[in-house]
Amino acid sequence: MRFYISILFICFFSLINTVNAQEAAAPTEQQQQQALAQLNEPMYKPLLERYILDELKAVRQDQQQLREDVTKQVTHAQLDTADRALIYTTDTINNVFFIITATASILVLVGWNSLRDVKNKVEDIVNTRVSVITDEYEDRLKILEEKLRVRSEEILSNQERISVTNEVHSLWMRANLESDFANKIEIFDEILKRKPEDVEAIAYKADALLELNETAKAIELCNQAIDIDSDYGYAYWQRACAYALTHKHADALADIKMALDYSPNLRNELLHESAFASLHDNDSFNAIVAGS
Repeated sequence: MRFYISILFICFFSLINTVNAQEAAAPTEQQQQQALAQLNEPMYKPLLERYILDELKAVRQDQQQLREDVTKQVTHAQLDTADRALIYTTDTINNVFFIITATASILVLVGWNSLRDVKNKVEDIVNTRVSVITDEYEDRLKILEEKLRVRSEEILSNQERISVTNEVHSLWMRANLESDFANKIEIFDEILKRKPEDVEAIAYKADALLELNETAKAIELCNQAIDIDSDYGYAYWQRACAYALTHKHADALADIKMALDYSPNLRNELLHESAFASLHDNDSFNAIVAGS
């Protein structure tokens, strides 16, 4: 191919040079006549021009053949690609059908004879799992509800205690301001309704009863307070006052000692307590006052 193209270019350039030389010469008509008269052979070579034309035709045919070959190759490549894609798709579909068939066969072998059986089995598994989770969360909710109930009861109890404490505090303030002992006893009764085991209220009620000369009731209340809290010194003090008023000096002195053991600050009140007036001549009482 390259050889033919080279020859074609050589011939083309030779023709151009010949034409240029003829144009440069530009002989006159007389010179042309003389030259024709002197010619002995033709001025051109027909075989050479024919050869060049044949080569040009062959080159054009080769180009057309090359184009056809390239077109065929591209077409075959596209067809091969399409065939491969079609084969891949067919194989994939066949594999999917094989898998489905194998799965169905396995299901039949293990006892699931239909999709309904599969559905029922799945529903059973899901229901079992959901039931387990539901029971677990129900247990947790029950525990949480129990904790909330206990906490609510504690809150309500605390609120009730706060309310009772506030009421008792206000009643104590009223009792401290009240000068009539009968009214004080009523106030202490209100306190004991709210706090039945308030040993302080019991002891102060006994003190008010002593002021009204109801020593028997006062002693009973003191015994009640001591039963509730045996370390409460003021209950022994009030009972000692009641015993002193009824001239039970031995019992009175014993309770005075117990009261001073649990509440040493009451020692300053020994000589100021009017209920102990009958004990001022008692040597044991004076020894207690002296601190021996």
